Amino acid sequence: MIKILIVDDEKPICDLIDMNLSAAGYFCKSVQDGMDAIEFIEREKFDLVLLDIMLPGADGFDIMEYIRPLQIPVIFITAKSDVKDKVKGLKLGAEDYLAKPFDVVELVARVEVVLRRFQKTESLLVAGDIAVDMEARKVTRAGKPVVLTNKEYGLLVLFMQNKNIALFKEMLYEKVWGDEYIADSRTLELHVQRLRRKMGWEKNLVAVYKVGYRLEV
Repeated sequence: MIKILIVDDEKPICDLIDMNLSAAGYFCKSVQDGMDAIEFIEREKFDLVLLDIMLPGADGFDIMEYIRPLQIPVIFITAKSDVKDKVKGLKLGAEDYLAKPFDVVELVARVEVVLRRFQKTESLLVAGDIAVDMEARKVTRAGKPVVLTNKEYGLLVLFMQNKNIALFKEMLYEKVWGDEYIADSRTLELHVQRLRRKMGWEKNLVAVYKVGYRLEV
């Protein structure tokens, strides 16, 4: 499982990030002190660090200097929104920079982008009792195999890779069918209905008005 370290001196922010990333399928640990963060990184292997700048013990820039040789991707999450701070963070090697206050949906999306860039996404996707082994191309529900068409499988993978994120119909058509979205076509709707039934997602795979669909887990 992908492991993410959250470093922020405000515990409520750590808890909020942890809750949303855990819902998206990541394993998270959090710490509120800079020196404690360095100790965590020395003891354990993390796939990504979400790092505040203003921290007790050692600030985010100091921690970044320590992390850089380890080649662990870092996203700065901070109230310091000055351009000079952003430039400094990026020059130190951070992959992204998100200013507070931020939208947690945007944070989850940025985390996914960085993990893909570093090829740290997993071959096993899990959402509730649904598991997808992408290497074996096998889907199970509560441990029992589920038979899907190629298009249903393609939609399933997209929804599970983007849990709790609204996906546009146009993007789903492009990724799964390789075609442009036709407004009066019910093809996508019918495939989503079948996927809901097979996965038991009648309440989880929801329509988003004038956008598309979102898998809520």
